[in-house]
Amino acid sequence: MKISKAMKAIAVASLVLAVLLPHADAEQPKKIDFSDETVGADPKSFLGVVGVWRIEAEDNNKVLVVDGRQWKEGQASAGLADKARALYGDRYAEFLDRVQAFAYFPYAVANDVSDFRNGEITIRFKGVSGRIDQAAGILFNLKPNGDYLTVRANPLENNLVLWKFEKGKRSSVKWIRNTPTPSRQWHELKVRIAGSKVEGYLNGKRYLEHELPGPVSGRIGLWSKADSYMYIDDFVVAPTD
Repeated sequence: MKISKAMKAIAVASLVLAVLLPHADAEQPKKIDFSDETVGADPKSFLGVVGVWRIEAEDNNKVLVVDGRQWKEGQASAGLADKARALYGDRYAEFLDRVQAFAYFPYAVANDVSDFRNGEITIRFKGVSGRIDQAAGILFNLKPNGDYLTVRANPLENNLVLWKFEKGKRSSVKWIRNTPTPSRQWHELKVRIAGSKVEGYLNGKRYLEHELPGPVSGRIGLWSKADSYMYIDDFVVAPTD
């Protein structure tokens, strides 16, 4: 598969999402705690683009899970397959085949935030298992061409990284090491955006600060990697003063 063709496919996929997802402003605080979701089902509040995303229960609490235990490269989400079929009919398989080149990094898009530019995005996460990775990230600046940014934590590596995914290539923007986030414990990850300024927080402490080339604008969501099996809860989007 040539990357250029695959890039065209992911750009089309992102454009499809931009059309299909409802538009809503992120000017008011929003909290998604999954309490009204159905255990065992796909989330209603997020659209899984790559990977396996579903609602599970931890004790009496419902959480969103990204499940990479059966991960293999080239695994697209069932939700994306349905939309590709509706759009391309008999050629949907060809469409998906091209999208699969980017299936190493699962991500899900929040349905109700169409354009996030300034404010805070917070999640709670818990690394359950994963031999290669235990990655929990906040995705933002998702563009119709498939480019995006993410700040992610990783209990296996105890670091915080700002990544960019641009023109089909992932590259690190800034690494922060020695950020303890033990597995099987809940942690809080927050991204604060002010124009082109990005800050990353873990458990209330600011670790990361970076100035982007341009201001942030686009859809937001959740991000992970490879065989990560992660619990995620309390997705909060809030404006800042």
